[in-house]
Amino acid sequence: MILKTFGWSFAITVIGLAVAVLYGGWEAFGIVAILCVLEISLSFDNAVVNAGILQKMNAFWQKIFLTVGVLIAVFGMRLVFPVVIVAISAKIGPIDAVNLALNDADRYQELVTDAHPSIAAFGGMFLLMIFLDFIFEERDIQWLRWIERPLAKLGKVDMLSVCIALVVLLITSMTFATHAHQHGGAHVDKAQTVLVSGIAGLITYLVVGGLSGYFENKLEEEEEREHEAEEEAKRTGKKVTVVQLAGKAAFFMFLYLEVLDASFSFDGVIGAFAITNDIVLMALGLGVGAMYVRSLTVYLVRQGTLDDYVYLEHGAHYAIGALAVVLMVTIQYEIPEIVTGSIGVLLIAWSFWSSVRRNKALAAAEGGSGSPGEKTEVPSGV
Repeated sequence: MILKTFGWSFAITVIGLAVAVLYGGWEAFGIVAILCVLEISLSFDNAVVNAGILQKMNAFWQKIFLTVGVLIAVFGMRLVFPVVIVAISAKIGPIDAVNLALNDADRYQELVTDAHPSIAAFGGMFLLMIFLDFIFEERDIQWLRWIERPLAKLGKVDMLSVCIALVVLLITSMTFATHAHQHGGAHVDKAQTVLVSGIAGLITYLVVGGLSGYFENKLEEEEEREHEAEEEAKRTGKKVTVVQLAGKAAFFMFLYLEVLDASFSFDGVIGAFAITNDIVLMALGLGVGAMYVRSLTVYLVRQGTLDDYVYLEHGAHYAIGALAVVLMVTIQYEIPEIVTGSIGVLLIAWSFWSSVRRNKALAAAEGGSGSPGEKTEVPSGV
């Protein structure tokens, strides 16, 4: 199972490290290895959240996620995205931006650093909306009940998530954005830039998330109708038509996954500049790491890990909320990548430990015959 799921990741790791040695020797080998670990640590929560969405998709779309999705993640976000950011911020053509990345790494890094406020605002708002929509939703299984229970009641207020997100954005634009960190330690007023970028992130979430949710609901309705039609066909002997909506639903869910992955990758791309400003080594290291995150997502789905350890999804969403706050704060202050990555890892580890305790409590309550995937609610201990 491990080899089947992570086989491509292992192969890409060997190829990536070999290319790094050929490109820049053993020093480049070390840099790529560090970047790979950085990407995995920063994106582990991404894998958990993605798994919750991916398990609703069939095997075909899971393969698309691992193939086409990886190409988008590696070449789109880890290679093309930084170049596009430089082209937009410096108001130069894409070819000039590529030339700058390859031949003037220091200037390229400066431009990406200067574009960080807009990147952080966009990604921060997108991730914040994911967290808020999760925390305000009524759930049968709750992890931190003292937080989740009252917030679920508040979530019945329409558009509460959007209102809170806009308030956070407004406060950010009036505080952190007025002294945004720039290269060389300078601080400039980026309030308008942050405001516009944050609104763009919010709109992106509402459009992509809304479409994926709409088609998912339509798919559930059609599946229910198909089931009724099958039952009718058994009685009458008629032929049942195949539901075609699944393709649209899966496509928009796939699109949502890609935008979600893009938002998670912002901190990894920016953090990579603390290690190297060589775009080739950056693409290699972050690309290999992204492959492992993809494989881990599929592994969680195939193993049914989210069903067995029911608080993992909660922990991942709390990590998303923490990352959203961190992105907003980094508009003015520099936060070490080890801190950002550790927050997510600790929250997920905590939720995993709580899940294990829950499973043991269930087994004890049922005389050792209970399944950890049962939906019966027991105290989480927190």
